Parts: sequence; C-alpha cells; structure tokens
Amino acid sequence: MADIVLRNLEDGLKEKLRQRAASNQRSMNAELREIVSAALAQPRRSSRADLKKLAADIRALSAGRRQTPSEDLLRESRDQR
Repeated sequence: MADIVLRNLEDGLKEKLRQRAASNQRSMNAELREIVSAALAQPRRSSRADLKKLAADIRALSAGRRQTPSEDLLRESRDQR
C-alpha cells in the first residue's frame, strides 16, 4: 500500500474529519480511506463533449419524424385549462 501526505488542510476540515471519524468509530486515516474510496467508486461525471454527443444521438433517433413546436404544445395545454 502507498502512503499519501495531506498538507495544508484547513483546521475546520480537520475537525469535521475528526468528528466524522469518531462518529463512525474509525481513525482519521481510516475515515479518509473510506471517503476517497467512496468518491472514486462513483461514476465519473460526463464531460461537455460527452453530453453534446448524447444530445446528438437522441436527436438522431427522431430524425425525419414530424416535430411539433414546443410553443404549440404549451399553447394547447394552456387552452385546455
């Protein structure tokens, strides 16, 4: 296993970490390992390019189909009230 040194941690953050570790009955090092492990286990956030590609893929699914302008749909919905 590797060691990592965390420098210049604000006093307030260190105190929050100490309290969180105590409430979970862990050492501060064990709590930090848990926090890092949980953070890295989450899926990576999509980049702007990924989101643009996804939007293009979704638009391609409805290519060639008749589209109703959103303002028409809103007007119709308001008229039904």
